[in-house]
Amino acid sequence: MSTDVLIIGSGIAGLRLALSLAPTHHVTIITKRQLLNSNTRWAQGGIAAAWEETDSWEAHVQDTLGAGAGMCRREVVDFVAKQARIRVQELIDMGVEFDKSENDPMQYSLHKEGGHSARRILHSKDLTGAELMRALTSKVKETDNIDIYENWLAVDIITTTWLSRRKSSLPSYPNRALGAYVLNAESGEIRAFPAKTVVLCTGGAGKVYLYTSNPDIASGDGIAMGWRAGAAVANMEFVQFHPTCLYHPKARNFLISEALRGDGGILRLKNGERFMTRYDERAELAPRDIVARSIDAELKKRGDPCVYLDMGHLSKKDLMFRFPNIYQGCLELGIDIAKDWIPVVPAAHYFCGGVLTDQNGESTVRNLFAIGETACTGLHGANRLASNSLLEAAVFAVSASHAIRARLPDIPTPYDLPEWDEHHASDPDEQVVIAQVWDEIRRFMWNYVGIVRTNRRLKRAQKRLALVQEEIQDYYWDFRLTGDLVELRNLALVAELVVLSALRRRESRGLHYTTDHPQTDPRFVQDTILEKQY
Repeated sequence: MSTDVLIIGSGIAGLRLALSLAPTHHVTIITKRQLLNSNTRWAQGGIAAAWEETDSWEAHVQDTLGAGAGMCRREVVDFVAKQARIRVQELIDMGVEFDKSENDPMQYSLHKEGGHSARRILHSKDLTGAELMRALTSKVKETDNIDIYENWLAVDIITTTWLSRRKSSLPSYPNRALGAYVLNAESGEIRAFPAKTVVLCTGGAGKVYLYTSNPDIASGDGIAMGWRAGAAVANMEFVQFHPTCLYHPKARNFLISEALRGDGGILRLKNGERFMTRYDERAELAPRDIVARSIDAELKKRGDPCVYLDMGHLSKKDLMFRFPNIYQGCLELGIDIAKDWIPVVPAAHYFCGGVLTDQNGESTVRNLFAIGETACTGLHGANRLASNSLLEAAVFAVSASHAIRARLPDIPTPYDLPEWDEHHASDPDEQVVIAQVWDEIRRFMWNYVGIVRTNRRLKRAQKRLALVQEEIQDYYWDFRLTGDLVELRNLALVAELVVLSALRRRESRGLHYTTDHPQTDPRFVQDTILEKQY
């Protein structure tokens, strides 16, 4: 099971990293479902890059900084924007097919989304993530030096500090990653995977909320494992709620892409009134935090279950061509978006915080890297600019590969990792306990730690989480692990980190809005960094 690089997760971050390293080193990819089943697969909008001569990476920088509400790391924003076109071209060279212009097949069709000052979003209809995964998985499967373990779920990172505690010896510094314990979801077997470097590419944690645009796999595994391994996390209070998820009893996690508003969609109340002009001069093209908060305010004020997105200015032909997945998905539910307004509500969508990393993607634990939504690089600040997430993953996958490749020759392979100790655990006999606790966490996170927060609700959530954690820990040590229990343990920890971070930020900024401190405060123009104490 030993490997040079153990990649946990199979989205754009993990696959792009694997392809960069495989020519010279042995890579192992662990994914808890099938290789194609990742957060990336569900990305609709696209990937941002200053593509046309009328645009520039400097303009992309300014738009990113504007959305980030003063919290972006400027050197990181410059680093990503400068590389955007190169990294996107590499994806194209790997077989990714972005849409071409209807008028000029030699030019790419570019979308404009909220917060962008120019059309710079390359896309593949409204299934950009699926196209990326198609091309990258195909490339990975035909590349030597890459081993793939599907239906294996990482449980914990093995580090030198953890090993010292197990042996009751003093820890050696710095704390270094040595591999991971991984659960076979089908057999229940847990194995140690020794590795010279470990990379967390597990996506976000939208499943911590009751309503989310994320798939079921988004349970915050990488963030939780990183924290337990001793890595610092940052800015967990900045959870982006996508303004427009489909509101329908038969639809789960169905995202209505920001590109529809970028193409002129209008948000309306049920009486037909356009309301966004009251909240921001950019109206529907304001950054996501503003649009989501505006919708939330209208729903609470009026008691309505949803608002509506009106796409009536576009023809049926245009809608079917530009947004075939959304058009067909809505039509199957009885909504013809060419003539019917689309009922929409905000839902948890993206974590701007995560495992704190440097510009090479390395965490505060030596040889433990994090890339993509799992990481907090400083690119997004307090609010992610639309379509910067796929770009961030592509850029940092390459920069991490350079750092890892340079270091690998000097790292010994840790072959002597101890086997997993089940502590006399028995087979679980009450799966209903997991389902109940899971539902409880997601509901009080939605009600207490959602789009608009108060200190009182945050403290209530903190107390509930303390009780929930006791239940989970008892269950964790008494019974053999299952995939559901591993995910529940991770979700509860991520929820705790979000609440703690939100309580520390005593202002409103970007995605964090509290009625106790409704104004921004210059004293808080700093990352909310949490560090584990041993």
